[in-house]
Amino acid sequence: MTSTDLAGPGDPTGAAADAARRADTDRDAAPQYVLPLVVRIERAAPPARTDALETAARAVLTLLSDERATGDGEWAAAVNDWQDARIRKVVRRARGAEWRRAAALPGRTVHGADAEVRVFPPVPLDGWPKDLARLQVSGTDLDDPRAPEPPAPGSPVLWLNPELDMSAGKAMAQAGHGAQLAWWDLTTAERTAWRAAGFPLAVRSAPPHRWERLSRGGLPVVRDAGFTEIAPGSCTVVADHPALRARLGPAADGR
Repeated sequence: MTSTDLAGPGDPTGAAADAARRADTDRDAAPQYVLPLVVRIERAAPPARTDALETAARAVLTLLSDERATGDGEWAAAVNDWQDARIRKVVRRARGAEWRRAAALPGRTVHGADAEVRVFPPVPLDGWPKDLARLQVSGTDLDDPRAPEPPAPGSPVLWLNPELDMSAGKAMAQAGHGAQLAWWDLTTAERTAWRAAGFPLAVRSAPPHRWERLSRGGLPVVRDAGFTEIAPGSCTVVADHPALRARLGPAADGR
């Protein structure tokens, strides 16, 4: 569906411009990897848009917390190299035999209400497995048959910028970025608790009157590199996790 890019964990958000430029140069000089995500979209039964966005975000968290992606795990080196460079995610779509071939490759499939998203360990930017490289990136969008319910009280929420018009694939990748930023900022105990609960979260478009305060309240903010669909530097998602909000107090309140 689309690709998108996020600055790595060393990105000095809010630091001096020269420091940001040095960080960009370092990340660009590193080997470039991409995190592939594949969403299952059967013609007769496509998933709802919000369900797909939430499932993609949980898929990213599932990959980051997988034992194979940490320590001496078999995916750890690729994950570390990916996070040391620009944090690219590419969302592709599959159905039928395409989906079955993708599902046979190493990775994790995450299920939503109806959505299915498979996440794979990072691959070199120009080294995709052929069964993933042949999948379509663009040309399909998703809709919500009814307005999503309000987020459950106390649940993490990935707030989308209401002023941006993004395809489903772009929004899925951005939601994944938001979940990843929240994960980076949590303590080990907070990560463990979130994982044990099954990574509950909601993805919602922020009320327009709250967006500016949300994006300036100190919570993690995704700033897109602008390779596709939207302008460079656009703020796309605010990661509103209760543990992070508690540390900030009233400053994080976008109401």
